[in-house]
Amino acid sequence: MRKRFYLPLLSLFSVAFILCCSLVSAGQNREKFVISARAGGINAITGEATVAARGGNSEWQQLMVTDDLNSGDRVRTAYDGRVEILLNPGSYLRLGGNSEVELLDNSLANLEVRLLRGTAIVEATGADDLELNIGISTPHTRLAIVRQGLYRLNVVPEDATELIVRKGRVILADSHIKVKGGNKVVFSATNVSVAKLTKEEKKNKDDVETWSKNRAETLAKANRKITDRMLNSAFASYRDPFNSRAFGLWFFNAHLGCYTFLPYFYGWGSPYGSSYSTAIYYSPWGIRSYSNSGWYPQGNGTTGTTGGNGGQSAPSTGGGGHPSPPPSSGDSFGGNGGFGREPGRNPNPDTGRPLPNKSRDNN
Repeated sequence: MRKRFYLPLLSLFSVAFILCCSLVSAGQNREKFVISARAGGINAITGEATVAARGGNSEWQQLMVTDDLNSGDRVRTAYDGRVEILLNPGSYLRLGGNSEVELLDNSLANLEVRLLRGTAIVEATGADDLELNIGISTPHTRLAIVRQGLYRLNVVPEDATELIVRKGRVILADSHIKVKGGNKVVFSATNVSVAKLTKEEKKNKDDVETWSKNRAETLAKANRKITDRMLNSAFASYRDPFNSRAFGLWFFNAHLGCYTFLPYFYGWGSPYGSSYSTAIYYSPWGIRSYSNSGWYPQGNGTTGTTGGNGGQSAPSTGGGGHPSPPPSSGDSFGGNGGFGREPGRNPNPDTGRPLPNKSRDNN
C-alpha cells in the first residue's frame, strides 16, 4: 500500500519540480543576457495579453514578460491588458486595452511596427537634432518618428487613425509632411486633416497615458539603480557593446525585473522628464560608466568602485578611487569625436560637443 501511495506522489513532485525549473530558467534567461541592442523584447505586462507567431497562422498563446518578439509576430491585449515592447534602445511602445500590434521588422536599421487596432503610445528618447527612424503603420497610413517625444495612436480599423504628437516630430510617408509637437492628425480612407491640439486635448490623460508615464519613471529608476558591480559583471562577457545603429543598450536590471536604457553618453532623459543618469563611455582606456558620482573605469578587469581601480587604469584622476571628470572631445569612438558632455546639455552626434540649449520642437 505504501508503494502505491508514494509512487504517484513522487511523480507529482517530479512534475512540479521540472515545471519550477523551467520557470526559473525562463526568468534567468534575461539575467544571462543582460545587455541587448535588439528590438521586440516584452518588458512589462498587466492584465491579459496573447501572442501569435509570424503571419498569424499559429494559435494565440499567453504572452510572457520573458518573450522576445520576432519580425511578423503579433500581440493582442484584452480589455484590461497593457504591454510594453522595447523598440530601438531608449524607445518603447506601450499597448493599451483591446489593441493589436504586429512587429513588421525588428531590425534597428528598418524598425517598423503596425498598429492594427486600439491604442498605442510611443515614448522615444533621443538627443537634440538626433534623427530617429521608427516606422509606424496602421490600416490608414505610414509614418516615421524622427525626433524624441511622446506619440499616441488610436486606430479604428474600418474608420480612421488618430495620431497625437504631444512632443517630437513625425514625417508622413505619402506626403512627406512634417508634423511637430502639439498637433493632431486624423487619417481616413479618403482624407488627412491636421489641427492644433486644444487645451482640453492637451490636459486630458486617460489611464493608458498615466500607466505609460509611470512606466517611464520606473525605467529611469532602474537606470539609476545600475551599479558598477552590475556593469562589470555584464561587460565581463560582452566586450564590444557599442552598436553603430544605436545610441545605447538595453540593460536588464534584475532587481526591478525589466530592461532599462543604458546610453552611450551622459545626459539622456525621458520626454516625460525623468533622467537616465547612468551611462557608459568608450575611451582608449576601456569602457567607463557615468553616474551621479562621476566617471569610473569599467571592463578589462577594473572594478569601477570608489575603493580603487583594481586593474587597468584610466588617466590620472587625482586619486585611485575618485571620480574621473567627463572625457574630453579628444577621446573618440566610431568617428564621433567622443561622447563626454556636461550635465544638462545635449551632445552633437557628429562632434560630441554640447549643443546650445534649445527646444527641438521649434526646429
